[in-house]
Amino acid sequence: MKRFIAIISVLVLGVSATRAQQIATSSLYDMQGVFHNPSVAGVNKYGSIGATYRSMWSGIDGSPKTTTVFGSAYLPSVKLGLGGYLYNDVTGPTRRTGLQMAYAYHVPLQNDASFSLGIEGRFQQYSIDKGKLSESLGANDPVLAGAGNRFSADAGFGLSYTSRKFQAGASVANLIQSKLDFYSGDLSRSETGRLYRHYYFHSRYNWDVDGNTVITPNILFIYLPNAPLEFQGGARVEHREVFWWGVSMRLRQSWMLSAGVKVKKKLVLGYSFDIYSTPLSIYDRGSNAHEILLRYDFLK
Repeated sequence: MKRFIAIISVLVLGVSATRAQQIATSSLYDMQGVFHNPSVAGVNKYGSIGATYRSMWSGIDGSPKTTTVFGSAYLPSVKLGLGGYLYNDVTGPTRRTGLQMAYAYHVPLQNDASFSLGIEGRFQQYSIDKGKLSESLGANDPVLAGAGNRFSADAGFGLSYTSRKFQAGASVANLIQSKLDFYSGDLSRSETGRLYRHYYFHSRYNWDVDGNTVITPNILFIYLPNAPLEFQGGARVEHREVFWWGVSMRLRQSWMLSAGVKVKKKLVLGYSFDIYSTPLSIYDRGSNAHEILLRYDFLK
């Protein structure tokens, strides 16, 4: 029991360190299309499908593990992009399973650039393992008297500008801020659990160095009301459209090293290794994260 309580304490610290995000993020977010902005669905003018697996703090029992399947398509006759992803996020006694669907309209501009508007729908199921929680909370805790599952739906909006070299976009998720409440008793409360709005701004630039090497600096800002602004930034270097590597960081959290290959310009294999400085740096094991990406692009 003491070991389980210690694990829960570490996970609570982890939530605090990630600024209380309710929507998962990724070290390889910019390679997954609509992960943070529905307006980029189909913006590359071709379809793609892929999957990722992310394991955080691997040396600790009950550590977060997230599996994602994503994809997008482009309909040139109507200038529309379709995309979305499925995810399963497990952390100790809690599980989140959900679906995001994105719809984007692309306005063509000069020099093959485009301005895009997108909307998204989110459907999520939150679950708790009462058996695990009862060991630390006690059988009489009000949360354990409620349902073990909660379903919610919400929406989002985004816009972006994309050219051959540059992309910038902004979006907001959980616009409706749907209620999410596991407690079903008659105790009076001043607050009710709900989804909270997430605001994103992202940008990248493709710098063609010598015809064989392309360097892509990228940044991501995430803001939630009543929480500090989160920043993730770095750069990726790609050689001859075959091999790439990158270095990036999350402010006050971790450094990330990534690398990958492209097979015939269509199949992408990627890996990211995160080195956390907080809040788990005091542990001999578990203060790292691993993420694997597999993506196939339907290029002509």
